[in-house]
Amino acid sequence: MKKEVLFLLIFTILLSMSCKENEEKKQAQPPVAEKIKKELTIHGDTRVDNYYWIRERENPKVIDYLNAENSYTDSMMAHTKDFQTNLFDEIVGRIKKDDSSVPYKRNGYFYYTRYQEGGEYPIYCRKKENMDAAEEIMLNVNEMAKGYSYYQVVGARVSEDNKILAYGVDTVSRRKYTIHFKDLTTGELLPDKISITTGGTTWANNNKTVYYSTKDPETLRSDKIFRHTLGTEQADDKLVFEEKDETFGTFVYKTKSKKYLMLGSYSTLSTEYQYASADETNPEFTIIQPREKDLEYSVSHFEDKFYIRTNLDAKNFRLMETSVNNTGKENWKEIIPNRDDVLLEGIDIFKNYLVLSERKNGLNELRIINQTDKSEYYLDFGEEAYTAYTSTNLEFDTEILRYGYTSMTTPSSTFDYSMVTKEKTLLKMQEVLGEFNHENYEGKR
Repeated sequence: MKKEVLFLLIFTILLSMSCKENEEKKQAQPPVAEKIKKELTIHGDTRVDNYYWIRERENPKVIDYLNAENSYTDSMMAHTKDFQTNLFDEIVGRIKKDDSSVPYKRNGYFYYTRYQEGGEYPIYCRKKENMDAAEEIMLNVNEMAKGYSYYQVVGARVSEDNKILAYGVDTVSRRKYTIHFKDLTTGELLPDKISITTGGTTWANNNKTVYYSTKDPETLRSDKIFRHTLGTEQADDKLVFEEKDETFGTFVYKTKSKKYLMLGSYSTLSTEYQYASADETNPEFTIIQPREKDLEYSVSHFEDKFYIRTNLDAKNFRLMETSVNNTGKENWKEIIPNRDDVLLEGIDIFKNYLVLSERKNGLNELRIINQTDKSEYYLDFGEEAYTAYTSTNLEFDTEILRYGYTSMTTPSSTFDYSMVTKEKTLLKMQEVLGEFNHENYEGKR
């Protein structure tokens, strides 16, 4: 009898709690957005968007509506608040709070980022010549972000003489970055500021000129490439290229050889590149191959040739080469043919080696070709199922390939691989806090 009474009491309490929870949910009503008719016409077709007005980010009416949606969500999810907190704490508890990236070498310096416990943002650092040298903090984003509800740094690039750092900052989460410059010798910020950009810069070899791409303020499409000279105003920057086709975006980079600047235009299924000397102050850009529908290609430089990865008559892409003086597709010569069962995803060029990133049977493969004797082999990863990719390889005259690796049993890892001795050196494996040992697991395919 006592057990029956106890059961009835527990059932009554649970039923009461459930009814109360359901009653609270019934009382909370979702906000209803006002319908304001907006006709949009493109290519002769007109459509009606009744909620177009919600894209007006600064409209108080939009902000009020979004706040109402958030309040409704909080009300409906209130009963899971403790669970959300516990779940978040468990996830965060498995993340190392004082982590750092694997240093990479560029122009005699080792660059890396690190996080300190209690900090939300990275610290950008470098050391000269070796990792035993004194640490130089280029940017401490934790300090820079004070007073902001949002802060992001992207595109950190150091000039070829190692003295000036360029970087992009977004403080509103709109991906409209303002580029700043810092003198790494004095630690002082330069007065130059460049707004509404993609955040990245490409240095010319004279250490005083940078190229950057701007964004359309409304669509955020990268549409123009400018050249900026340190010490001048953004209004005086030279427009180098404007991508007028709204289906294309544009970008700029420097070849690994540091000899050429590259302007790229891209859409979903078409690309186009232009090149110019990175040594000249006011270079003229030359189109490598004019854009064509469904023709994709990318460009790398080696000695007196451009390597062209392309889908020209090659569904899975092939590798071709051409003289830097005759770059049209009629001059392209095949090096690696198209293969029906292998996708050529990318290449990395070194002084003595060519590394191909391929995909076969759904798996990544790294194919290493000796440029001198043309011998080749595939890197053996030792597992049946995995993901592998080339990592940061900025040095040209080196026999070390850096690559990333992860699998169902192996946390994200970074290796240095000797292309001569075929020896692997594990630089870092992502630390998983808690009771985890990757050797206790096995992956099969």
